[in-house]
Amino acid sequence: MDNKNKAKPSGNIWTRLELWKKILIGMILGVIVGTVMGPDAEILKPIGTLFINAIKMLIVPLVFFSLIVGITSMQDTNKMGRISLKAIILYLGTTAVAITIGLGLAALFTPGAGLNMIANNPDAIGKEAPALVQTLLNMIPQNPVGALAAGNILQIIIFAIGLGVSLALIGEKAEPAIKLFESLAEAMYKLTELVMKLAPYGVFGLMAWVAGKYGLEVLLPLIKVIAVVFLAALLHIAVFYTGMISIVARLNPIRYLKGLSNPAVVAFTTTSSSGTLPATIKASREEMGVSKGVASFVLPLGATINMDGTALYQGVCALFVAQAFNIDLATSDYITIILTATLASVGTAGVPGAGLIMLSLVLTTVGLPIEGLAIVAGIDRILDMARTTVNICGDMMVSILVAKSEGELDMDVYNSKEPAAGAPSVAEVKTA
Repeated sequence: MDNKNKAKPSGNIWTRLELWKKILIGMILGVIVGTVMGPDAEILKPIGTLFINAIKMLIVPLVFFSLIVGITSMQDTNKMGRISLKAIILYLGTTAVAITIGLGLAALFTPGAGLNMIANNPDAIGKEAPALVQTLLNMIPQNPVGALAAGNILQIIIFAIGLGVSLALIGEKAEPAIKLFESLAEAMYKLTELVMKLAPYGVFGLMAWVAGKYGLEVLLPLIKVIAVVFLAALLHIAVFYTGMISIVARLNPIRYLKGLSNPAVVAFTTTSSSGTLPATIKASREEMGVSKGVASFVLPLGATINMDGTALYQGVCALFVAQAFNIDLATSDYITIILTATLASVGTAGVPGAGLIMLSLVLTTVGLPIEGLAIVAGIDRILDMARTTVNICGDMMVSILVAKSEGELDMDVYNSKEPAAGAPSVAEVKTA
């Protein structure tokens, strides 16, 4: 009896651990086992292959259903419609800039160079890329069903956006279809959650195989990946965001940096855009002077579709995988990565494991080996701190720009060193 009672907590400890901790443990154990077993660790690879196959299974339906739901949820008219359009354009534009910065720094610092890894299916990658014009033409699917079956992500995204907009425009007649897509999207979110529970075991199998085949030197570039992602995040916030505040809004960027300090710290520690939302709304109103109407709409929208940090991370990691497997990307591949990550950001934010899911989507789109996921999965939590912070800072920047353009930015509050007296408390924001 006593022995049984003592044994129970050990099982509970694992179940209570957060997913990122389980993945980190799986990675460490995989490295140890792979180092000890050497080439014999090949027998553990099928465990990782099953997880990779499960990830591939999610990509098409998850992006398709969630993107449609994201579009159809924005049924606003008049002023709200104008605010929605401004916010969406800014969010997508900053996302494209973010992934471009990530790609640029990864190309400059080459974190994956010298790994000389070999893909499972080398014939499926590294093919001659189509011309840029052809890439743009290929965005429109001639057969949407064929695009879904073939897993052509960019075509699927374009079709989903078109269908979502059409459903939003036809009003009441679209309600049955929208409810169906919402149900399917929720089902995919739950399936994604279930698949991500397998991540620690999949990462264990893949890392054991990688460490056994390539040795411990494969882990050294991960430090470089972390450094590049954090540098890119710093540049995006300190240069691009402050530049937008200064040049476009013609405001003092120092006030913006001071105002975002509290929500940025919350985002960095919680790695949750939704969890940071109360702090973001409070800071935007008290510190920045953004009106209640703009803050209450633009910031929750940003927590849903703004993926600047994730896009930046994808740019670095995608190029890291390409360099690790000695795959040269053409200009059209870079354009495809930017378009895919930007457009997909509307539909995949807020999904558990969104960073890894979106990275697998980007890798698949340009034909990079998805095995590269296992290498970065172990440090995903560290990278998540940087990318969530960037997301939150971007949300606040967009809320300021939209409020300024609509004449709903209190300049006295923005330029003041003290918070607005009538702004809500944290408790009020949470209950709102």
